[in-house]
Amino acid sequence: MRYAAGVEYCGTKYSGWQKQNHVESIQAHIEAALSRVANEAIEVTCAGRTDAGVHASNQVIHFDTDAVRESNSWLFGCNSHLPGDISLSWLQPVAGDFHARFSASRRVYRYLIFNRPARPGIMPQYLSWECRPLDMEKMSAAAAYLLGEHDFTSFRAAACQARSPVRRIHSLTLNRAGALIDVTIEANAFLQHMVRNIVGVLLAVGMGKQPVAWVEQVLQAKDRGHAGITASASGLSLIAVHYPPEYALPKPDKSLLSLSYR
Repeated sequence: MRYAAGVEYCGTKYSGWQKQNHVESIQAHIEAALSRVANEAIEVTCAGRTDAGVHASNQVIHFDTDAVRESNSWLFGCNSHLPGDISLSWLQPVAGDFHARFSASRRVYRYLIFNRPARPGIMPQYLSWECRPLDMEKMSAAAAYLLGEHDFTSFRAAACQARSPVRRIHSLTLNRAGALIDVTIEANAFLQHMVRNIVGVLLAVGMGKQPVAWVEQVLQAKDRGHAGITASASGLSLIAVHYPPEYALPKPDKSLLSLSYR
C-alpha cells in the first residue's frame, strides 16, 4: 500500500529535510516514527527537500508499506513518536503511481521579513529581520522581472545538483501588514537556495542599494556572482504543494505561518 501525508515542521534546529550521518534531520525522525508504527523499516520521499533552518506547513511525503493500519493509526501513532516541532497533519492511501516529488505540478514558498528598527521578540525563528526601511513599491516592480520561464542560474546555489536551471515562476507577490512583509512565490519547481537568493536581490532593491532594473541584469547574467546575498533561512517556509485533482489530496492551508501577524 502507498500512503501520502502532509508534514509540518519548524526547521530551526535541524540540518534540513534530508537524512545525513551524525546530524538531526526531518526525514530521519519521520522514518523512525513510521517504522515504529509499521514494525518494519519505512523510507519516505518528499515533495521538496528543504535546507537547514527552513520550515514547512505543507510538506508532502509518500511511503510504501506491507503493514496494515488504519489511516488514523498511522497519523496519531507516528505523531506520538515525533518531537514536538514535527507533525503529520494528514495521511491517506493513494494510487500506486502517486509520487510526492514527480507528481507535483507547483510548489509555493513564503518568505517573511520583519521590517522595523527593533528586532522581533515573538516567533523570531520564523522571520528574517531587516532593520532598515524597505521600499515595497520598488521591490514589487523588481519582482515582475522574474515572472515566467527563465534560466535562474544567477539565483541557484553553487552546489545545486539540478540538471537544468530553467524554472517557471507563476506568481511572485509582496504584501505588507505593519512590520511584516510577506513574499510568496509559486513555481513549477525551485533550485537550491533560489527563493532565498531572490529575496536577497529584492532586499538590495528595497534598501536602495540597487535600481529596480538591476534584477533583469542579474537574471540575464546567468552568473551567481552577479546577484546579492542569500537571505537567511529563518524566514522561509514551504507552504503548499499542488497535485493533479485525481489524487484527491487535501487542499493546503497557506495561512498557518502568517496568521499571528495579520
